[in-house]
Amino acid sequence: MGLKMADGTDRPVYVAVTSGTVSLTSRVLGRYLRLPAPASRAVRVRRDLPVRARDGVILRTDHYEPRLLPAPTILIRSPYGRRGVMGLISGRTLAEHGFHVVLQSCRGTFDSGGTFDPMRYEREDGLDTVAWIEAQPWFDGNLFTYGPSYLGFTQWAIAAEAGPALKGMLASVTTAGFRDPTYAGGAYSLDTIVNWATLLSNQGGSLASYLYKQARSQRRIRRALIHFPLSEVDAKAVGDPVPFFQEWLAHSEPDDPYWTQRVHLHQVPRVEAPVCLLGGWYDIFLPWQLRDYATLRAAGRSPRLVIGPWTHADPRLLRYQMNEGLTWFRRQLNGGRGEPGGVRIYVGGADEWRDLPEWPPHAGSTEWFLQAGGGLAARTPPGAPADARVGPALAPESPTGDGPDKFRYDPADPTPSPGGPLLTPHAGRRDNRAVEARSDVLVYTSKPLRAAYEVVGPVSATVYIRSNLEYFDVHVRVCEVDRPGRSWNICDGLVRVHPGLFPPGPDGVRAVEVELWPMAYRFPPGHRIRLQVTGGAHPRYARNPGTGEPLATASRLLVADNEVFHDPVRPSVLRLPG
Repeated sequence: MGLKMADGTDRPVYVAVTSGTVSLTSRVLGRYLRLPAPASRAVRVRRDLPVRARDGVILRTDHYEPRLLPAPTILIRSPYGRRGVMGLISGRTLAEHGFHVVLQSCRGTFDSGGTFDPMRYEREDGLDTVAWIEAQPWFDGNLFTYGPSYLGFTQWAIAAEAGPALKGMLASVTTAGFRDPTYAGGAYSLDTIVNWATLLSNQGGSLASYLYKQARSQRRIRRALIHFPLSEVDAKAVGDPVPFFQEWLAHSEPDDPYWTQRVHLHQVPRVEAPVCLLGGWYDIFLPWQLRDYATLRAAGRSPRLVIGPWTHADPRLLRYQMNEGLTWFRRQLNGGRGEPGGVRIYVGGADEWRDLPEWPPHAGSTEWFLQAGGGLAARTPPGAPADARVGPALAPESPTGDGPDKFRYDPADPTPSPGGPLLTPHAGRRDNRAVEARSDVLVYTSKPLRAAYEVVGPVSATVYIRSNLEYFDVHVRVCEVDRPGRSWNICDGLVRVHPGLFPPGPDGVRAVEVELWPMAYRFPPGHRIRLQVTGGAHPRYARNPGTGEPLATASRLLVADNEVFHDPVRPSVLRLPG
């Protein structure tokens, strides 16, 4: 069996059914993922189908067909290939549970035609693929979309225009607009972008080959991340310049027309299909995924939101995603009956799941003020407005105002940031004691808590700071200090300050507002709350050279001498929800 290529040559379409080896593998995978019993192990696979985009580009596609008719369809569009583990997990496993699965390689990846230009063609190519599905004799009128990260972005790209056939979407650790996570806080998310570019470069061949190339790349990546200027980092990491890396550096402004066809935030309110969002407390996209959730709520929708203890590439997320997806899709086919509460979150420290009616669960906050001598106290400093609440779990104390704390940020020796929301296995909770011992890190710590203290919701801080430079970064991190004295990061955030942002007062002091990642955590009795204030978090964020030069070509590095104030007139404060 074959088909004619554009150049007149034949390309085979392979038809396969479940073999004993594949069946055994899928059984083992099903047990690992803790999936319910499949509807059928008999699956027919039609490989390398040509789906023609509107500009003539061929998008190579695999179709997994269950031996159950009629059956709904799941569309998965991915830049990570269709064979091997991807095909087994995203194709065969879902098909065994009673779904047609259309698994397509994005334009310019693997054997699909065209050039891969991240985000640029996902709307047009996705909608063309939906039209192709609707024309197939096996399509029963019920379409779902599914997948994490970039696979989730391809869902958002078509969600508002896919039509009534779209009965639901499950998008995990992703967002409708990648521009803002790329420039989180106004800085460049260097570690994530370099590692993603390397991952794409190492694709192809067997899983063993990919893992080998990834392992060999690590030393090259480490060298690249400390290289300057940024315009040369991609070639240092991958071996050749990466077009999208260069373009993202050149188009850093949020209103740059470059992003118009690459961001779909304006389409989110128009999405009428039911949406299930899965996120992780240590995921790189969480704040923007919550923005998508809030946008849907404001438009009168009722999205499902689940936030777990996961990082972006956490294997536990895959298990939860598969089970949630199968349950979610079946529920939508049943008219949404028996649907659970709108929000489910994992509360760290308490190690428990909790159902909420919405996110955030409340609007209140407790203010924890930075103190002289490195203290952190949930009460009002003398002379400050008396509207801040005393923390319910902390014994009252009498803080005293004093002069500012000083630290020097040297971009030639940038402050590291262990753990947190990263793309790599180094993400998540890490002991921060080593970085807190550095002279360029200010640390403010509460007294031991007398009772458990639970914090669920958005987190923010106001840091009153004066710098000798007009261009500098402020990074804030919340940690839990346990009884042995280990400091575990919970959430953080960074802001890149420039002359037009947070104008200074007559004394040169700026009130810098920092939005941190949200949190859901219970601090046990005897533990302490710690706040770090630094001038950067490298290599998660590209270092600030301090010169105001263009990001790609900046070549000079200036040292920032910073002062953080915590007196009654300039009360730097951390706001924890609840």
